[in-house]
Amino acid sequence: MNLQTKFCTFPTHKGASVGIRIAFILFALLVLVALLAPYIVPYDPNAIDITQKFAPMSVEHWFGCDHLGRDIFSRILQGASISLGASAVILACVLVLGISIGGLCGFVGGRVDSVIMRVCDVFLSMPTLVLALFFVGVLGVGLGNVILAIILTHWAWYARIVRSIVLNLKHKEYIVLSTCYGCTHLQSFRRHILRPVLSQCVILASMDLGHMMLHIAALSFIGLGVQAPMAEWGIMLSESKDYLWSHPQLMLYPGGALFVSVALCNIIGENLRKYYDVSIPHTHEH
Repeated sequence: MNLQTKFCTFPTHKGASVGIRIAFILFALLVLVALLAPYIVPYDPNAIDITQKFAPMSVEHWFGCDHLGRDIFSRILQGASISLGASAVILACVLVLGISIGGLCGFVGGRVDSVIMRVCDVFLSMPTLVLALFFVGVLGVGLGNVILAIILTHWAWYARIVRSIVLNLKHKEYIVLSTCYGCTHLQSFRRHILRPVLSQCVILASMDLGHMMLHIAALSFIGLGVQAPMAEWGIMLSESKDYLWSHPQLMLYPGGALFVSVALCNIIGENLRKYYDVSIPHTHEH
């Protein structure tokens, strides 16, 4: 079974462990919660009520309240929506840029390929988080600028992957013949190469989802990403660090949510990679 055929199936074969299936179910629930978060939060995540300061767990407040009396459970739900939503936007933009630029370099070659690949080398030579800090410093703080900064630090990896796939496929007989029969490079790419390229990139992107969530949380934690009073797991960790010893639960809930979400993304991405037999280049520095 080749990659294109397997990509249309779901890895629920008999060899799949119960733990992997549970991970898929939990991740599906996480995505559902993130999508429905604006409609199912029991309280306004940003509503301050000093009378409920450090309120313990109760029927009204499942996770208690923070130092400003805000409902922690509501803020965790909104944080899921922000983290997953922003990560999905980043990956979608990175895939579009990577496939477009990598496909152009692989098919056209020559000076265009040489120049763009040298630009990619510059981006790949630096750690992504350090480069993201540089772009945020230039663009300014805020979630939108963080999304743009992470896109700028990750497109080169996908572009190089796509270029290598195109270079391996473009000399196949059926692609050469399609060119001889009058197909343009764009038509040949769309008809014969886009599907295997997209298959591998989507699987690799699934492994990067948790990585993107950590980037967003890290930049928010140091004050460069999501700004208060918006609820996001990184900024919730930052706000609660002063109460680590007196009220550790303030860090436990957002930290646990981030840990579980990233772990689920990594488990699912790794098992998709193994099932579809996709190799990972070593040019991506996390």
